[in-house]
Amino acid sequence: MTDVDQATERREITDALLTALEKRHEVLDAIVEADDREAAVATISQLLGKSPLGADAVLNMSFFQLTKDERRKNQAELDDLNQAISFTSAERPAAASDTLDLRPFSADDDADLLAERTAELQVSADGSGSPAGSLDDEMAAGADRVDAEDAAWLVALEGSDKVGLVFGELRDGEVNVRVWIRPMDRKRGYGTAALRRSRSEFARLFPGVPLTIHAPSA
Repeated sequence: MTDVDQATERREITDALLTALEKRHEVLDAIVEADDREAAVATISQLLGKSPLGADAVLNMSFFQLTKDERRKNQAELDDLNQAISFTSAERPAAASDTLDLRPFSADDDADLLAERTAELQVSADGSGSPAGSLDDEMAAGADRVDAEDAAWLVALEGSDKVGLVFGELRDGEVNVRVWIRPMDRKRGYGTAALRRSRSEFARLFPGVPLTIHAPSA
């Protein structure tokens, strides 16, 4: 995760904590009435109008964070983060949300997406930097690597809309992770969201193998 993404995530959490303190009675009622942790996170997220990430941080609060001194520290940190980050959450809504999903690439359903990516970048999908072959050759080679458990190709989805691709290629004892977001969907935080989601996916698919993250987008 980049420094900007880390700062954005921290701002999201700090803002949620401060909002929760303003509505502490409602938050406490929501926690008491929740059946389990997942339900509590969902209810707090809706109550505060914050992401599940921020709601989970609220649920993890310690009592000492309720003191005036800690609240002042949180407000000061939020002010600093707001000055350091030039964009607002509304300008990159996907980066701070959990609405983006990933699913395995399908040659039948997603050839159009790979064709768009290849036409723009003109390089192979294997991460080698070599010129791209034909679309059929690219998909066949990718399928062979996936079958051999040397690669994983994922499609990034916002609802039913395909917004990009995430490639994980096993090379030299590491998983080379690359994200490509469609031009029309860039600068909205999808690259950051795709990286967040893909880390757990690749950790499951390639247990114990280090991940090398390359910058989102093109």
